[in-house]
Amino acid sequence: MSAPTTATYEVAPEVKSFVEKTHHLLIDGQWVEAKRGQVFKVYNPANGEVIAHVAEGNAEDIDLAVKAARRAFEEGPWRKMTPSERGRLIWKLADLVEQHLEEFAQLETLDNGKPLTVSRAADVPLAVDLFRYMAGWATKIEGETIPLSVPGGNYLAYTLREPVGVVGQIIPWNFPLLMAAWKLGPALAAGCTVVLKPAEETPLSALRLGELILEAGFPPGVVNIVPGYGETAGAALAAHPDVDKVAFTGSTEVGKLIVQAAAGNLKKVTLELGGKSPNIVFKDADLSVAIEGAANAIFFNHGQCCVAGSRLFVEEDIFDDVVSGVSEIAKRIRVGEGFDPATQMGPLVSETQLRRVTGYLESGEKDGAKAVAGGHRIGDKGYFVAPTVLTDVRDDMKVVQEEIFGPVVAAMKFSDIREVSARANNTVYGLGAGIWTRDISKAHALAAEIKAGTVWINCYNVFDAALPFGGYKQSGWGREMGHAVLNAYTETKSVCIKL
Repeated sequence: MSAPTTATYEVAPEVKSFVEKTHHLLIDGQWVEAKRGQVFKVYNPANGEVIAHVAEGNAEDIDLAVKAARRAFEEGPWRKMTPSERGRLIWKLADLVEQHLEEFAQLETLDNGKPLTVSRAADVPLAVDLFRYMAGWATKIEGETIPLSVPGGNYLAYTLREPVGVVGQIIPWNFPLLMAAWKLGPALAAGCTVVLKPAEETPLSALRLGELILEAGFPPGVVNIVPGYGETAGAALAAHPDVDKVAFTGSTEVGKLIVQAAAGNLKKVTLELGGKSPNIVFKDADLSVAIEGAANAIFFNHGQCCVAGSRLFVEEDIFDDVVSGVSEIAKRIRVGEGFDPATQMGPLVSETQLRRVTGYLESGEKDGAKAVAGGHRIGDKGYFVAPTVLTDVRDDMKVVQEEIFGPVVAAMKFSDIREVSARANNTVYGLGAGIWTRDISKAHALAAEIKAGTVWINCYNVFDAALPFGGYKQSGWGREMGHAVLNAYTETKSVCIKL
């Protein structure tokens, strides 16, 4: 692979018009300039060219957005809406996103670099589904009546589930629209108000979503969107004394900073962080399925997935066959611009990410790892890296222990289930894991031993709005999606009455 594939393409007129216009902050139902008048550049990762200029929010803008969210929560019509009315608004937003599916897909591909086929088939439809799923929960957040055993009295006791309040949400750049949906959907269903900070690398789909939020009829201040840098806007949001809860998706390193910033008023915190997920192939697996699955586990979305199956453990009898199979798939992957219909893998999201991934490749080579596929940058324009399979690695190498967040898998042999269980858990992370075997008893036994929030058996990267997602250990606090996520956006109030 000497150069990525390229294609001549034209974005849709509405996408071109949106990208080229001046992008402001959404605060209190209005599009406004940043208080300091600053803007930042947004780049196309396929060629490194500037595609947009976006208002750069700072602490002053975050403060205005938080105040707007507080007013909307305490005094505005949002507070007086019935759960059914909230649910209808969220469903309407889902309909609007679906009506603009192609527009959002093209925005994601321009901004993030992923293949347009993936944006169309995964990112946008999953966001629509998430909003619809959460719209249904708005009318089903219920308390309980509780029998008490207090002697000498007759009591009626019950609980209420109430919205936590003003929520700060900070989302990453790997699935920009989908992560916005993951965060906004449950918060709005619970009755919270939100200040959303999209990643500075990929703010465009969140800003377009903001336009649809206004079109759907959400009251002013319910959703505020403030693009900016993590060190300024993100830090200010996490530390703001009038934010009741902060939800963050991103790296473990930044997650720790979020926790420190949130300590001032002990705001609630949920974190969806990094991973170094083990993907385990036993010799009794259907290898045709397992090899394809192992490749998908690491190369989907350019490896820029928190659950990427980046540690491939293969039973020693079949190690050569599996590594050969995954390597052949890696070599056949068409790397190129996302708008090229032939492209199967796009560029990394930024020059910073390119330096990070190639730095790990250099580290692995220095430590003795062998690249049996890939191992290098592709071309000198854009942020492309070849799908890479590393062998001759040890559990203590940086490429095995640290999250690379790129299309790089480290393949290792194992001999029995006890050994692989211990090695799979030999990480500070605990987000995802994969198991490939025809022995269902062995699969269940190993799934019980692995410390991870999601364990896939004979599949990988299966997500659904109803399925809780989150991590053990340093992969995070709390869960996204499913019924479980509502715990993150509600308070439980106990009421006790003496009769």
